[in-house]
Amino acid sequence: MEQEQRLRKRGVVNDDEDRLNLLPEALILKILCFLPTKTVVTTSVLSKQWRSLWKFVPNLEFNSEDCESEDLSFSEIVSKSLLSHKAPVLDSFRLLFGSEDVSFVDVGLWVGIAFARHLRELVLDFYPSGKETFTFPSSLSTCNTLESLKLVFGFTVDIPSPVLMKSLRTLHLEFVSFKEDVSVRNLLSSCPGLEQLIVYRGEDCDVEIFTIEVPSLQRLKIHDTNDGAEFWGYVINAPCLKYLHIEDLRCPGFSLNAPELVEASIVEAISITNKKLLGSLTSVKRLLLHLSPLRKYNHVRSDSLVRGKWNEPKYVPECLLSHLETFVWKRFGWGREEEKEIATYILKNARRLKKAHFSTIPIDTKELNKLRERSKVLSELDGVVRASNSCHLVFKFDASA
Repeated sequence: MEQEQRLRKRGVVNDDEDRLNLLPEALILKILCFLPTKTVVTTSVLSKQWRSLWKFVPNLEFNSEDCESEDLSFSEIVSKSLLSHKAPVLDSFRLLFGSEDVSFVDVGLWVGIAFARHLRELVLDFYPSGKETFTFPSSLSTCNTLESLKLVFGFTVDIPSPVLMKSLRTLHLEFVSFKEDVSVRNLLSSCPGLEQLIVYRGEDCDVEIFTIEVPSLQRLKIHDTNDGAEFWGYVINAPCLKYLHIEDLRCPGFSLNAPELVEASIVEAISITNKKLLGSLTSVKRLLLHLSPLRKYNHVRSDSLVRGKWNEPKYVPECLLSHLETFVWKRFGWGREEEKEIATYILKNARRLKKAHFSTIPIDTKELNKLRERSKVLSELDGVVRASNSCHLVFKFDASA
């Protein structure tokens, strides 16, 4: 306030001039970075100082659902904004669009302009009205400054030969299809510095084997409900991988080479009974199992789950013998014999285990038979001779388990 009064006395600020003019431009730009581009552009009418500031905001975000006017189409708005934009470096370019809103040629042109501005983060979210797909070609995989890439829905990745995205650290593929297996390998091999990979897949039968061979990868998340007969599964070679999260995995094949793995989380995976999956966790120190009672999946292949039967591995995994320190099992199915067998096996073989935490869904106090049966099962687990003398066993009854 004192600064404003001094400026008014000197005639720098008129009584009618907005106090917004007193804010430093760097602060204004920082504030505008948190707003959608549509809102950012409208701030140009607030004052003279704000008139052109939107052109220097390093983040651009366009959503075709709420970015149209009576005079301009969505494509015209995006094109006009990009051509007017003056920021030398683009921190992020986010584009959400439908097949009826833009042409694929325009999208390629916009991404090319963003790449020329030394783009760091690219998010493309395409929601088709029918079976249309947007082909993500090799020409859009050559930005040397790109650090984060996210593709959502409606995209087909077609990379017949390796390219180079030397700065890419995070890759997010959400329900993206691939022209063939080689496109998966070429995309990932083009990212020599990739540290985090997030993969969401549905029922697309576009590849037979999803190969993840990334020496620099440290974090991997896979959510895959594909149980089609054409999809074998995953082959993962990630010598620097530290954290692994697997959810809803239903494929029969799983091969993992991750000697530095510290933490693994397996959530409602049909393949939990697959010894290839558990046997691959050779160095894990913290293992989280989050399983629901067996659900009736349609079209689950017989080689993925045989009547819920669990076969004890011929050899005890190295992770149990020498590494596992914390074991958490959410939604432990105390009424399922195969889950009791797995729990017993872990307790008997985990030599370095410090804490084993089992949580189950509460039972109504009126159901006395179930309460007695659960109490018996938990007592049997508590009485298992554990490989680790320092292991602390915890049982929890939680509705959110």
